Amino acid sequence: MAACLVFAAGCTVSPETSQIAVNPLTYTDIPDNDVIRVGEDYYMVSTTMYFCPGAPIMHSRDLVHWEIVSYIYDLLEDDDVYNLRDGKNAYGKGQWATSLRYHDGMYYALFVANDQQKTYLYRTADIVKGPWERNVIDGYFMHDASLLFDEGRLWSVWGNGDLHLIELEPDGSAVKAGAEERIIIQAPKEGMGLRAEGAHFYRIGDYYYVLEIDWPKEKPRTATVWRSRSIEGPYESKVVLQGTLGGRSDGIAQGPLIDTPAGDWYAIQFQDHGAVGRIPTVQPVTWIDGWPIMGENGVPLEEVTVNLPAAGRDYVWDSDEFDTDRLALVWQWNHKAPEGWSLTEKPGWLRLRATKATGIADARGTLTQRTVGPRCISETLLDASLMKPGDEAGICAFQSQSGRIGVQISPDGSRQIVLRQKEEILAAVPLTGDQVQLRIRYVFTPQEEGEEADTAFFGYSLDGTEWTEFPDTLRMRYTLDYFTGYRSALYSFTSQEEGGTADFDWFHQRVF
Repeated sequence: MAACLVFAAGCTVSPETSQIAVNPLTYTDIPDNDVIRVGEDYYMVSTTMYFCPGAPIMHSRDLVHWEIVSYIYDLLEDDDVYNLRDGKNAYGKGQWATSLRYHDGMYYALFVANDQQKTYLYRTADIVKGPWERNVIDGYFMHDASLLFDEGRLWSVWGNGDLHLIELEPDGSAVKAGAEERIIIQAPKEGMGLRAEGAHFYRIGDYYYVLEIDWPKEKPRTATVWRSRSIEGPYESKVVLQGTLGGRSDGIAQGPLIDTPAGDWYAIQFQDHGAVGRIPTVQPVTWIDGWPIMGENGVPLEEVTVNLPAAGRDYVWDSDEFDTDRLALVWQWNHKAPEGWSLTEKPGWLRLRATKATGIADARGTLTQRTVGPRCISETLLDASLMKPGDEAGICAFQSQSGRIGVQISPDGSRQIVLRQKEEILAAVPLTGDQVQLRIRYVFTPQEEGEEADTAFFGYSLDGTEWTEFPDTLRMRYTLDYFTGYRSALYSFTSQEEGGTADFDWFHQRVF
């Protein structure tokens, strides 16, 4: 690795071995990422908080196109929080900022769940097929931690403000007996809106590096690197990325450094991007005097030459015909999966049983996937023939400030197409048949004159050709109480007796 510190990544190569990446990469919510390389394969993990299964593993061969291949866990804890019981939930909490590492044939993933106030370490020999062995590191809450294997020892750096260091057992299952926790970096307080967090810990050449995110007042989010020749310090620091892209005020920071087999270096750093979420970007890395300077002299780039041939596809959101007996990997449940859902009871359809709920926030039968910018449309066909009085089912723009369109069954058994924001009905139209197509049209970044950013539109069709769009729109806001970008969610719940079912023939999502 030391040799690569003397030259810049991003040299000119032939088109057959390079590509132009345009940031943001996937235009969807993939925050707090960490990336490792194993041979020619890259694996990325991301924060998905309260969604289940959690901690998605994505694969790439070119650092540009990413495909979900597995999840680290199905369910963290089978408790009131993840069952949405007694008013409890994990919104804005759950799994955060996983550190992903590969060492001696094993993959390691370390993260906290702040609804549980625990630190978890999972490990497996097969990152795609699993299984993952689960450990809880008692007595420590390692916020935004990062693992480092170094000369037969395993270390963790973590913190929010000051950064802490401690040694773990070689298998990561616990803090090493007798280990002493130290503060190795005291981030400055003066002039800072956010001090150091989101640590990524490396040993490269002669130095130990801690890459972190901070937020100086009146400046954008910033990537800062600390380095030392000793793991315990002292550490010196340098700003390696500071700036904005696409006319947005949101800075680009937090994420890993990664090298290629040819010795080029890149950084995958995310950008807050309004209601769609926090989106990854790829930035070239130039090593200057032993410092990994990102972008162009520390300023983020919109277009980046990546010296890897284009390979694979993006698969972090997709359409689904529900024509197999397994749920596609792009889907995640809001908290724990409900009982009774099925892809086989009515072949070719997704069946959701109505669970008792007061509204969409505590409805367990809610299946979600990411939306995508700059604009996208999510549609579904709902069959309401087996729904019962008190049931509601449909499609939701899911976040704290939610909007949804669906079918509601009145006490007398009549059906209505209803439009809601949060739990308030804004419009209601009688439905005489069994089936209706439902649509949400998302505008995250305007592409035409007159469009407003972060706006959702709701409509329905009885024949799939003629659509009625309601005049009431949803002004979407990314809020920290949920801390996730807007998702499209298929849902079914009831205010009365459980037992009704809603059937969805397909889900289509496309950029427009």
